[in-house]
Parts: sequence; structure tokens; C-alpha cells
Amino acid sequence: MDQGYLLRVRGQVQGVGFRPHCWQLARRMGLRGWVLNDAEGVLIAVAGPRAGDFAAALQADAPPLARIEAIEVTPHRFDNSSDPGPGFEIRASGGPGAETRVTPDAATCPDCLAEIRGTGRRAGYAFTNCTNCGPRFTIVTGLPYDRAQTTMAPFALCPACRAEYVDPADRRFHAQPVACPACGPRAWLATRDGAEVPGEAIALAADRLRAGEVLAIKGLGGYHLCCDATNAAAIQRLRARKHRPTKPLALMAPLALIRRHATVSDAAATRLADPAAPILLLPRAGMPLPDSLAPGLDELGWMLPATPLHHLLSDAMARPLVMTSGNLSGEPQAIGNDEARATLGGIAEAFVQHDRAIARRLDDQVERMSPRGPVVLRRGRGSVPGTLPLPPGLPDGQVLACGGQMKSAICLVKSGRALLSHHLGELDAPLTWQAFQQADGDYAGLFDHAPEAVAVDRHPDFRASQHGAERARAAGLPLVRVQHHHAHMAACMAEAGWGAEDGPVAGIILDGLGLGDDGTIWGGEILLGGYAGARRAAALAPAPLPGGDRAQAEPWRNALMRLDAAGLGSAADRLFPDAPRALLRQAASSGMNAPLSSSVGRLFDAAAACLGICPDAQGYEGEAAMRLEALAGRARDVETPRWDLAEITDAGTLDPAPLFHGLIEGLARGTSEAALARGVHLWIAASFARPARALVARGEARAVALSGGCFQNALLTEMIAEALSDLRVLHHARVPAGDGGLALGQAVIALARRGTDWKDPDRITW
Repeated sequence: MDQGYLLRVRGQVQGVGFRPHCWQLARRMGLRGWVLNDAEGVLIAVAGPRAGDFAAALQADAPPLARIEAIEVTPHRFDNSSDPGPGFEIRASGGPGAETRVTPDAATCPDCLAEIRGTGRRAGYAFTNCTNCGPRFTIVTGLPYDRAQTTMAPFALCPACRAEYVDPADRRFHAQPVACPACGPRAWLATRDGAEVPGEAIALAADRLRAGEVLAIKGLGGYHLCCDATNAAAIQRLRARKHRPTKPLALMAPLALIRRHATVSDAAATRLADPAAPILLLPRAGMPLPDSLAPGLDELGWMLPATPLHHLLSDAMARPLVMTSGNLSGEPQAIGNDEARATLGGIAEAFVQHDRAIARRLDDQVERMSPRGPVVLRRGRGSVPGTLPLPPGLPDGQVLACGGQMKSAICLVKSGRALLSHHLGELDAPLTWQAFQQADGDYAGLFDHAPEAVAVDRHPDFRASQHGAERARAAGLPLVRVQHHHAHMAACMAEAGWGAEDGPVAGIILDGLGLGDDGTIWGGEILLGGYAGARRAAALAPAPLPGGDRAQAEPWRNALMRLDAAGLGSAADRLFPDAPRALLRQAASSGMNAPLSSSVGRLFDAAAACLGICPDAQGYEGEAAMRLEALAGRARDVETPRWDLAEITDAGTLDPAPLFHGLIEGLARGTSEAALARGVHLWIAASFARPARALVARGEARAVALSGGCFQNALLTEMIAEALSDLRVLHHARVPAGDGGLALGQAVIALARRGTDWKDPDRITW
């Protein structure tokens, strides 16, 4: 018998080169033993004089894509049956569920980038990858994760690639997408009718982009529409053809080129270079680019090239490229070659295509930097299907949560982990609905998930809620209906690791629209409670939404209602002289198609319209609020107007009348619109921070959670955080504050209610 150790490693440790890394590390340390994958992660046996140092060595030197969450070390005396033998070996995976983990897609690593820019056999090869980079989730077609169950299956390995694949000392050991020009996928340039243009695809594409054409380019999770970002005419043609008049367009360039056009902090540069390769919002600076890339905004969304194909194209162009989702307005990205030509043929003049199929649509992840680090605005490529730890104290169980209608995403929980899906989009679009249903099956297989309960939003008309109810009914499972804003609060608590026994939280929940407990439309609440339940402690005073959904698209409608409520009807008449004011006032008075709402999202719209921002119509959801934030950011060195805060009425509501009196008086005095925009943000921040602080001061809450779509507004978030700086404040980071994080909150609430809402299925009313 021999003294040694067993190491259980948990986290993102499969499919990232962890076993060959252990093999190499053990050989360097002179250790004997073995390593294998199993259903719980990676299991390692080590013996030898330095065996006790192996765990620390792993923590200090892990593979680039590995995310070690825990290493459990157990002293072990090896006998003949478990003797590690004379050397160190990589053993076959063991037990059911082994080899099921699929890691997120990862941007091209430095070694592969050097190869494609070098002179070897992969020089200029657009599909170069290794264990440290390349496609993962976007190519998986089944489990276990091996080449036969990916879209690389049609490409048989050549002898040279096979030798790399089977060599533990090679960085391509068991890299499932490994390929080279002799055996792997190929790219070509195609016309709208599908004809292949003779020549090298990248060079042809660069020539066309320099000539001002719009191209559709096949990426990892779908097609992008691409044009020269310095060419204003090309940008306008892209916008006109895509019917996307003002929504910001994402940009791609190498870091040195981004620095010419944006302010890039050291932290931002590090995040851009992360294997996730997110789109990161950065302030405009330096050499100007056309304003039409993001009209009225002071930030642009930048990403580094994520694949060899994108690197080669960026190298050939040497200028920034627009790289926006390849889709028709309201639909998800195209992923198939024929599909792309059919749907994007009216937009793109040519197509950069290839013969590696995309298994599932996956949008680029969008983030912005904050004083606390990167904050995810849209979850996508590079993050999924990674999991998140659940907070302590919740019951165990498997839950499927179906999320919301807009910015939809699903969440699966199991064994103390949550798998929050990528951004799926608006479920009214048929292709998005198909993607939602595919994601339901995809993630269930990846997580080996069999739900014991289903959680949905309380709104009965959400397609996600209807889908969840059907799933529950078909399987005879409990259905947990969760109030929209309680789910937002719980998502923030869960991400922050707030334990079920840590006490109640005051949740400042500010967003667009969500069905409230009283049947009205909420969107500006302070909730008090925890995972199992929460009550409304305060809220923005409601106002009608005349025209229903049209009030979301036309900010002047919200301004009219708020000005009238503040006794400023004459100001509304002056600001919107050509609008059908009498008709809307009559509708609001009668309650005809004018539901009441406490939405802070609509409050931002109203304030923006008063300042002349998108008064008649928004080109995209949130445009008025985003432009208002940008305007406020231009007044950082100007004294911010401070208006009287709202007093909480006996009904627990916050009246925004002082905000609108301040706006109208400021306009009359000639106060700059930027200063007034900043004053709007400060008023909202202070008005909601004050009652939340009071709940903590009275001992009714132990922390404050900030959630809801309005917290994608960086200025508002920092103003509220500053107002509460001496309190424990819970923020979002890896989980979107908007509806993209809703499903996580639904899932943890369902777990917390296991003892009450998971009733006998025979007595459940779906």
C-alpha cells in the first residue's frame, strides 16, 4: 500500500484540456497516478513525495478555459485494486453522466492566432482551433460530447490531425473540432443566388467591403451583417435594407484599432480579450466614426475578432467593421447557408459561407464595465452553457423556469447549480419560438435534467408561461406562478449568493412592464421579503398607458399623462401641440385601453419626451431612455438640479410631480437639457433609495437588491449605489438585470416554495 491523495475537482473542468494538463503537471512533479472525467467533474489520484502539493499547483496553473470552483482533497492509502501504477495516466471516463459537460465557445487563443498568421500547415486557415479555444456549444448535436456528436462529424481527421488528437502532450488532445485545410471545413464567397465566386474568400470579401458593399458572414452562432464602419453611406444602406433606423450597431476590430476610436481602460482591455469575446460598450473617443453607428449615444459596442475567420478578415481590412446580427427585424439570426441567402438576400450583396453547420443560434454576449467589474446586459456566446452556484439554504430539487416574453431565457436548476440559457428573444417571432423550444430540449440534455416542478411568470398571456403550464400539465408536475418583479429581486439575490436564511431584503425593482399582484402593470417598486415571498412596500404612483402597447413606442403619451397628473396640462399642450391630446385624455379618463402602470421605464420615456428626445416614436425598445442617459452623461461637470423628493403617501406611492415641475421650470429658465437629464436620474435614484434605506434602518431589511431592466442604465445604478453606499447592496454582474435574468429568479423562488407550492399534482390547477 502507498500513501497518496484523491482530488475531486468541480467546476468547468471538462472539455477544456484539464486531463492532459494534469498529466503534464504530474509528470513535471514526478508523481504517479491517474485522472478521469466522471459525472461530478474530474477525479484525480496522486502519489509520490510531492503529492500534497498537487492541489495548490492545479489552482495556480489551470488550463485557460478551466473554471475551478472547488478542489476536495482526501488522504488515501492505495491498495492493489486502486494502485496508481508506476506512471501517470489518463483513464477512460467513468460512470453515468461522465463526459456530458459542454463548455462555452471560446475565442481564438494566442497560439492558434500565431499559427494562422505563420507559415505552417494552418497558415491562413479559418477554422484553426485547439483545446484552449474554438467552437463548443454551437456545434454540439448530442451527448456525450465527442466529435461524432458535433457538426464536425462529416470531417474525418487526416493523419496529422489524428496524431495531435491522441497525444496527451499536444494542446489538441481530444479537441473535438480539430481540423486543418487537408481535412476540415472550408469557406467561400457566394452571390445572392448561391453561386461560388472563384478566389480566396477572405480576400474577395475584403475587396467588396472596401468598395462599400454589405456582406453576410457566417460566424459561430449565426450570421452577421458586415460593412465598413468608416463608410457612412454603407452604414445607411445597411440600416435602410434591414429596417433598423437607429438601433446601435456592434463593431469588430483588433484592440489597437479600437483604442483609436474609444476609451479603453485596462480592465476593459482585459475583458475584451477574455475567451468569451463579448461585445463591450465603450465611450467614444479619439478619431470619430459616423454618428449613425449609434445615433444620440456616446458609447459604441466593440468586440475583438472571435474566430480565425474574423481575425483574417480584420487583418485584411485594417479598419473597424460593423458586425451586427444577421437577421430581419424582429427575427433571430440566420444560421443555415440557404436560410441566410433566403432571408438576408435583400440586405447583403454577397455571403461569406462555410460548410461547418451551426447546431444552434447563439447571439453575441453584450456587457458594459462598472466600478465593480463587467456587467452582462445580454447573455450569449462565451457564457453558456456555464452554470451558476445557487445560494445556500434553498431546498434541493430540479426546476425548469421559463422566463418572460421579451428577452426570453430559460433556467434549469439541479444539485445546487443553475443553468441560465442564452438570450432567446421576443417569443412572438416564429423562429424565436422555435429556438425557445429547442433550448428547452438542448439544456435538459446537457444538464441531464428531469424537472420536478415548473416555474413561470404570473402573466397568463406570455408564451413562455403557456409553454411552462403545458409542460407541467403533461408531466403532472407542480406549476409555480411567480410575480414578475419578485423574480427580478430573487435573481439579484441568488446571483449575489444571498442565503435563504440571511434575512429579508429591500428590492428596488425598476423596469418596463410586469403584471402586479393587484392586476395593474408594475415597474417601479420597492419589495420587501425573500425567496419564499415578498410584499410591495412602496411604488411609483401609477399613471395610465393610453393606447396600451403604443405607449411603449410613443414617449409623448407617457409625458402627457405624467404632466397632466402633476397639474401641468398647459405645459403638455405647449410641448406636444400637434398630438391628439384630447383623444388620449378622454381614453385615460374612461380607462379605455389605458391600463394603469407604475413603470419607471415609462417614467424615463416621459421625461425624455419633455426634453425633445424621441417624442413621437422610438426606433427600438429603450431608445428614449438610452439617449436620456447619454445626454445626462454630458453634464458630469455641471451642477445637477435637485428637486424635492416625493413623499410616500398613505397608499405607499411615490408621486413624481416634483420631477416634472422641476423639468418644466428648468426648461423655462434655460437650464441645459443635459443638466435636466441628469436631474431626472438623480431624482429617481434618491426617491427610491430613501424608502429602501428606511426599511434597513428599521431593521425590516438587511440589504438592498437592485434589479429590473432600468438597472442596465449605468448612471442610475451608480447614483443609487452611491446613495446607499453605507449599506449592503446586491448587484447584477453575470446575470442580466432585465428580463434575461428573470428565469433564475423564478427558479429559486420555486425551490424556496417547495414545501408550500409543490402540492399533490392531482390537486393542481394549471
